[in-house]
Amino acid sequence: MSSNPLPTLPKTGLLGLKTHWRADLPAGFLVFLIALPLCLGISMASGFPPSAGIISAIVGGILVSRIGGSHLTINGPAAGLIVVVLDAVQTLGQGDYMAGYRFTLAAIVVASLFQIVLGLMKAGRLRSFFPASVVHGMLAAIGIIIMTKQIHVMMGVTPKSGSLFSSMAQLPSSLINPNYEIAIIGLTGLAILVLWSVVKHPVAKRIPAPILVVLSGMALGRYFDLNHEHVYLFLPDADFLTHHEDTVGPKFLVTISENFLSSFYFPDFSKIGSIDFWRAAITIALVGSLESLLSAAAVDKLDPFKRTSNPDRDLTAMGMGNLIAGSIGGLPMIAEIVRSSANINDGAKTAWANFFHGCFMLLFVVLFPRLIHSIPLAALASLLVYTGFRLASPTAFAKVMGIGKEQLLIFVATIIGVLATDLLIGVFIGILAEFAIHLVRGVRFNNLFKIHLVMELRDTGEHLIGLTGAAIFSNYMPLKSELESVEKGKTIILQLNNAYMLDHTVMEYLHDFKNSYETHGGHCRFIGMEYHDAYSAHPLAVRKMKRNNMSRRKSDHLGV
Repeated sequence: MSSNPLPTLPKTGLLGLKTHWRADLPAGFLVFLIALPLCLGISMASGFPPSAGIISAIVGGILVSRIGGSHLTINGPAAGLIVVVLDAVQTLGQGDYMAGYRFTLAAIVVASLFQIVLGLMKAGRLRSFFPASVVHGMLAAIGIIIMTKQIHVMMGVTPKSGSLFSSMAQLPSSLINPNYEIAIIGLTGLAILVLWSVVKHPVAKRIPAPILVVLSGMALGRYFDLNHEHVYLFLPDADFLTHHEDTVGPKFLVTISENFLSSFYFPDFSKIGSIDFWRAAITIALVGSLESLLSAAAVDKLDPFKRTSNPDRDLTAMGMGNLIAGSIGGLPMIAEIVRSSANINDGAKTAWANFFHGCFMLLFVVLFPRLIHSIPLAALASLLVYTGFRLASPTAFAKVMGIGKEQLLIFVATIIGVLATDLLIGVFIGILAEFAIHLVRGVRFNNLFKIHLVMELRDTGEHLIGLTGAAIFSNYMPLKSELESVEKGKTIILQLNNAYMLDHTVMEYLHDFKNSYETHGGHCRFIGMEYHDAYSAHPLAVRKMKRNNMSRRKSDHLGV
């Protein structure tokens, strides 16, 4: 049994508000400071008005926090949906961003209905079907796209319209020939984010880096007089440089109405009969749901009280939140991992912290809209460039490579697929790559979607589960259901003598399940792992049965 008993669980509901508001209120305020600039930046990068991200955060905080199935997650717009939403705006609007915005709002409303139905059908467990390397590849591709788009904004340059690869080809020109005053604002913000990532002092770390980026940007924007359009010469007295003339002005600042209610826009369903509309709605629903479910699961691992979220209730609540947000001009929302991690680090105890974050957001946009107007776009772009780099950093590639070469292949195949086509096709390419690798390694075709397991309750009270054949990402849901149906506090023995292969997704799930089950007072043992070879030194690498044990598979019996 676990030797470290869990601390007393925080209260929920109104009793939780009364008991824990002293912890949740300041945590919600600090998350609000992080969320405000990100909401603005994500919204504008998505082709939406800046107020759209704020609407989403308000609805996510005030409504979804009250009806969702998570304890510490923060709901709002996320960088991972920028690519999906921007593509919908451009495709549906055909060059008219305001029309594309309203068509996309309609797609968000339809996507939210899909999410509600998925939640009611208890489809939250479908997050398990997507291999970890495919999901990481999708996020890395999104990071690359975000960086490609936002570096131009950060440097104050508007690239020629064209494809993603055309935008990539124009990056050197934007870096060599920037609008220097705007670039100084953007590069200062980026430098602050990089430096703040290595700061260790606990007091300094309490200051959110995004707020420092925004404050420095506002100060530089005032110094460069961005409120008034004018032409300037960069370093006019420098003999060794050619004089560089540029124009700056209010177009490089966030534009937002002083009356928050005037920021509401309503969806236009006139394109509901088109294929592009339904492709946008389905993509928003699937990518948003997958990201949200994975983020909520990641937050559960960070929860100091080891509480688990209800994925089906979360999906339904997210759908209801998106239904309201999309109906009044907001971006689609998810459970966002970075803000949720900050929420936990700031000492939040319950979902009321998410509620307070939404309330602070509402108060700020109602009382201080002029402050938002003084934020330079380049400062927000630096936040997104940094976010994109974190999604697609060399560390992400090295981490996947450490798990196994085949995982890197799947990861890269997904990235290339997303960049060359779109998110859904790219993810499908990654999944096909994993299937192909499993077939090459000897997994039978009829084992791809069907798992063979036997469960036995021993007289001693132990739950024994025996696996035969392959346990991989596409077939292990019955195993997941069996394990999670066992009452807490029991002993579970998982016998793997006859398991031909265990892929990375299954290894990761078994590792997380064992830790969670034993944290709640149970005991979990894996028998027969020594019969397998790992494809790398990583503890969660793919396992395949050793050749000299192949002939013994038929003679092994459950419980031996």
